Amino acid sequence: MRRSERRSGRSWNVPLALGDVPEAGRHLDLVADSKTRAAVAEHAGLVALPRLEASFDVAPHGRGGLRVIGRVSATVGQTCVVTLEPLANEVHELVDLVFLPAAAVTPAADHEASAPIDAEAEDEPEVLVDGTIDLGAIAVEFLLLGVDPYPRKPGAVFEGPKAEDTGNHPFAALAALKRDKGADGD
Repeated sequence: MRRSERRSGRSWNVPLALGDVPEAGRHLDLVADSKTRAAVAEHAGLVALPRLEASFDVAPHGRGGLRVIGRVSATVGQTCVVTLEPLANEVHELVDLVFLPAAAVTPAADHEASAPIDAEAEDEPEVLVDGTIDLGAIAVEFLLLGVDPYPRKPGAVFEGPKAEDTGNHPFAALAALKRDKGADGD
């Protein structure tokens, strides 16, 4: 698949070229339109997406790289996993990413597989593709990370069906033998 085909399939495409970022950096406030929100909602499996916004500060990083710092916020419509009623949740995700040219990024496969994972270590840099980043794709990715996979209305509590001991379960015969054996006085 060509890069242009991948981009056209994305639900929110806001490209920013390395050359469009001055040395002092650039601030961008993004607000998704209704068509974009509908596409993102479908992609994310949401009932609705009435609001999707992102605010980014993009600055040069090292030789030929970019650093993106900001936030993504949205109101997402979901279905409660307990009551199956609609509900709205707020998503707020912080973004801090570094993009470097492909030649400067060490592939993850080069790292030793048996090396322990350090949760405190900085994240690996992302690859800067053709000197461009896609702020829309970043916003969608962080939105997806922030969506609650099991949304629940406040106060909703799951109550399983009441268990009735009908004696019709896999170990009923063993339980009966145990009762009979106990009655025999063994």
